[in-house]
Amino acid sequence: MKKIILYILVISLSTSCKKVLDVENINSYSPEKVWNDANLANAYMANIYSVFGNWNAAADWRSDQLAGIPFYPDAVSVTNGGLGNWDYGRIRLINQALVDVEKGSLPTADKNAILGQAYFLRAYVYFGMVATYGGVPYIKIPQDRYADDLDVPRNSTKECFEFIAKDLDQAIAMLPKKTAPSSGNWGKIDGNFALAFKAKVLLYKASPQFNPSSPWDNTFWADAYTTNKLAYDDLKGQGFALVDNYSNIALTERNSEVIFSVINKFPNKVANWDNGTRPGSLSRGPAGSCPTWNFVKAFPMKDGKLYNDPTGAYYKTDEQFLKSYWENRDPRFDKSILWNGKAYPVSGKVDGYRQYTALGVAPALDNFGINPNSTEKSENGNRYTGLFILKNSRLDLKQEQVEQYDTDFVLMRFAEVMLNYAEAANETGRAAEALDILKQIRKRAGIDPGAAANYGIIAISRDQIRKAIMDERNIEFCFEGHRFNDLRRWRMFNVLNNNPKYGIESIAISADGSEMPISAAAAQAKANQLKENNFKYVVLQIPRTGVQMNVVPDKYYFAPISQTIIGKTKKLEQNKDWGGTFDPTLH
Repeated sequence: MKKIILYILVISLSTSCKKVLDVENINSYSPEKVWNDANLANAYMANIYSVFGNWNAAADWRSDQLAGIPFYPDAVSVTNGGLGNWDYGRIRLINQALVDVEKGSLPTADKNAILGQAYFLRAYVYFGMVATYGGVPYIKIPQDRYADDLDVPRNSTKECFEFIAKDLDQAIAMLPKKTAPSSGNWGKIDGNFALAFKAKVLLYKASPQFNPSSPWDNTFWADAYTTNKLAYDDLKGQGFALVDNYSNIALTERNSEVIFSVINKFPNKVANWDNGTRPGSLSRGPAGSCPTWNFVKAFPMKDGKLYNDPTGAYYKTDEQFLKSYWENRDPRFDKSILWNGKAYPVSGKVDGYRQYTALGVAPALDNFGINPNSTEKSENGNRYTGLFILKNSRLDLKQEQVEQYDTDFVLMRFAEVMLNYAEAANETGRAAEALDILKQIRKRAGIDPGAAANYGIIAISRDQIRKAIMDERNIEFCFEGHRFNDLRRWRMFNVLNNNPKYGIESIAISADGSEMPISAAAAQAKANQLKENNFKYVVLQIPRTGVQMNVVPDKYYFAPISQTIIGKTKKLEQNKDWGGTFDPTLH
């Protein structure tokens, strides 16, 4: 009962946002109880772990991978905050733990474990804010909203990165180096996660987002390389490795690629992945996230080259590609995307079941298109694309079980450590190291090695390798929530700004290429007889109505501090692109 009360108390505290820095009144919290009881101490810390989130079908909704126009004109403003990530509620709880655990009677080993987690969590939360705003007030003590001065200035971005690195170093020193998958402590932060995360932080510090005047030649790249190489070598030496099958990066839990995961267990904790990605007829309502045609074209072919590369073994014109876009692709495409006519061995359906999206053929919760020959009109034109997410789907779950998705959420995996290292290596003149990592990633993907065993990689120069790494990240981490943050740190919002998104409509055809009567197509589809090549395809801009183009100006690289926060203080400067004087960059 005590743990339940504490959990409710802390939840209520972490969601309160009443003061300038969201520093709440936690007078009801009893440190003498919490930090003298290992169970209560662990419960307190576990609540803060909510910062790591969980499976989210819309994790990449701001990017070019998924349908939707999140950046309508003035979507981000000083008034609404947009992109906001002002999280001083958690900072207050973390700082309280750092102070109070030392006063308790827990064994030294337990205290050190709490302190190590707290230092990591403080760095993690501040990093999220710095990536959003640039420098923020880096408060290290639990301020009292009545006795302390909450009207505080921002630390510089440089200072914030230094403080984050110091917190992470303290975490690494105090945490166990590795938590075994069989351990009862699996799911807690360990030294490996802290080191890998520090390497990621330094990659951001060196990035164009923070160094617009010298994006690829600033001095921070050297530190980024050193730490990223250390993380790669150290973790590899401990047995971290890519799993053989890309389909198993998450579905096989606690595998050799998982560095840190959030534990899910039905019925106590579940995620909304299958319920948000599956076709509506096989879920509890319409799919919440759908891949774009733009993203379909970004996947390479089986030889590792794009479909329109004349040097590729599977070269196709745009017209040819549209007719057979699913053929001879990078195997990750087949494991990530569900398309019209594809065999879909989902539990609860007959053997040989195929998924359809064609208007008049597919169920109303699955269809997409504007085929004038159909008496049925799709209601999915603003949210669907004719494609669904297959990656990490639990096909063993029947429709009535989709809300029981309890696969552990993989927050960081070894592939990310590898590609972070490759990026830093390339920017410090170590092309061979970067290319070796790219080849390892593509080999696991199942791409043909080719005569030279280059897996389709033709990049030679620094700029070419950089683009190859960017493209590889886009595919390897699809739907995992990396894409928007990558585009932001690379200062590549041009990929999103004023660029339309597209879906693909499927229309059944007869052997002679003429359109098949809708009734005949529906009958054949019901018997799962129509395959992909029994359709023709039409590219349609999405959404069909409303705002149809993202507006993502350069000033969005750093968000404004909301007026509701900054209006209560005289010391908190606004970012310079939003009417203030604060420079969020490092140069």
